Amino acid sequence: MYSATFIFETKQFDDEFHRLDALIATAAKASEGYLGEEAWEDVKTGRISNVYYWSSEQGLRQLMAHPSHLEAKRRYSEWLTGYQVIISQVIRTYGDKTMRHPLIQAESFIP
Repeated sequence: MYSATFIFETKQFDDEFHRLDALIATAAKASEGYLGEEAWEDVKTGRISNVYYWSSEQGLRQLMAHPSHLEAKRRYSEWLTGYQVIISQVIRTYGDKTMRHPLIQAESFIP
C-alpha cells in the first residue's frame, strides 16, 4: 500500500481553488486502487494535512499525472504559502477495528 500526505499552509481560497480541488478529489477517487483519505488541521499552526491511500503505486502515479493536479501544482502559490508532500509505502497497519479508517479493510502485518 502507498500513501501521499499533502501538508500545506493556506493563504485565501477562491472559486478557482475550490474548482480544482473538487476535480483533484474526483480524480483521486477514480484512480486505480484508491482506498480513501483523511484530513487533519493543526489549530496552533494553521497547517492542514490531507492523506490519501492506495493499494498500489499505480493509482498514486495516475493522480500525480492528472491534468487538474498538474495545474494546481503550477498555481499553488496563488492559494498556499507553502507545502510539503510525503510519499510513503505502508509496511504495516493494525488496530482494534472499532474506528472508521480507509485502511481497515486492508489491514495487514508484514514482519
